[in-house]
Amino acid sequence: MADRFFPNDMPCFVEENTEQPPTADSLTTLLSLPYQTLSSKFQAAAFHLKQSVVRETWGSSGKRVKDYTLYTGALGTAYLVFKAYQVTKDRNDLNLCSEIVRACDSASENSGRVTFMCGRAGVCALGAVLAKDVGDERLHDYYLRQFKEIVIPSDSPYELLYGRAGYLWACLFLNKHIGKDTIPTTHMRSVVDEVITAGRQLAHKGRCPLMYEWHGKKYWGAAHGLAGIMHVLMDMELKPGEVEDVKGTLRYMIKNHFPSGNYPSSEGSESDRLVHWCHGAPGVTLTLVKAAEVFGDKEFLQAAEDAGKVVWNRGLLKRVGMCHGISGNTYVFLSLYRLTGKVEYLYRAKAFACFLVDRAQKLISEGKMHGGDRPYSLFEGLGGMAYTCLDMIDPHMAKFPGYEL
Repeated sequence: MADRFFPNDMPCFVEENTEQPPTADSLTTLLSLPYQTLSSKFQAAAFHLKQSVVRETWGSSGKRVKDYTLYTGALGTAYLVFKAYQVTKDRNDLNLCSEIVRACDSASENSGRVTFMCGRAGVCALGAVLAKDVGDERLHDYYLRQFKEIVIPSDSPYELLYGRAGYLWACLFLNKHIGKDTIPTTHMRSVVDEVITAGRQLAHKGRCPLMYEWHGKKYWGAAHGLAGIMHVLMDMELKPGEVEDVKGTLRYMIKNHFPSGNYPSSEGSESDRLVHWCHGAPGVTLTLVKAAEVFGDKEFLQAAEDAGKVVWNRGLLKRVGMCHGISGNTYVFLSLYRLTGKVEYLYRAKAFACFLVDRAQKLISEGKMHGGDRPYSLFEGLGGMAYTCLDMIDPHMAKFPGYEL
């Protein structure tokens, strides 16, 4: 198990201090910097990484798109560049982002995929938001029209990456960034009905009120399972019985976690190995934080904090990205900090992010850390590290991309 993560030997807390002892190593020095100074270092690291990501995923490709997705493709680069624009307000970033999205639009046209992270809905949703910021009404209307013409195939799964939950998240993204009822509640309601009905049918008199399958497995995690689906449902207008089903599903998960505090990747799994956003405690923690925010129940807050301890102890993964790497696991602490205001969670987020800035690229070059199968992508590679560094500039506003609104 330990070969999946680095032992976390970082101090439980380091006071900010402008004066460094001569014996302090580079990581301890970073951790003790005043946050304003550290924020500038995160910004510098982010911009340097962003340039590399753009060069490798866009410039070197001749501006041709093979993989258009947010997850591993060009839309992830566009999303990173849009994040940079939100920090700097540099119109060059906005124009570059628009250019990449236009290429993704052509590449995704007949894909048949409907989600935000891995489908055409993400392209059209981000395109519409960008067009609004650029002030291009014609392009804005085009992307919205294209989004509304997306048809969910009848055999679509229900999970986040490829299924109905991922489509609903794209609707929520549009309503947040363009305006309420950009996608009407009635339209989303029909999809919610399908998700709830399917979950109840598969759970049929089981101990868990809602259950779903993806490729024959009843997954629990954020990417393909219960955590991701519940996360999206909590942003929907639900009927009282549906609210209880969501709560009951989360309580079932809490009751049946591993003795270690980690969560199974799928129903019945006894393998306590994965501490990733996609499978295990990190993605579940973000969903439990959401439940604590939405429902106000202390049991969800306590469960989120308990799961966060697992991430601190076992979440310093030997991978860099969002989905199954340190970048994604950093958001566990950012989310807990946003919810509780406890400085210990800001420190833990800072510790994971500083570990990345101080050591990740050296460890990758030495072969001690996996740079990702798509090493510059948002969810597997350095694109995710760049995005995390940008979010560390203003941690109060940090949100896991494509998951937290």
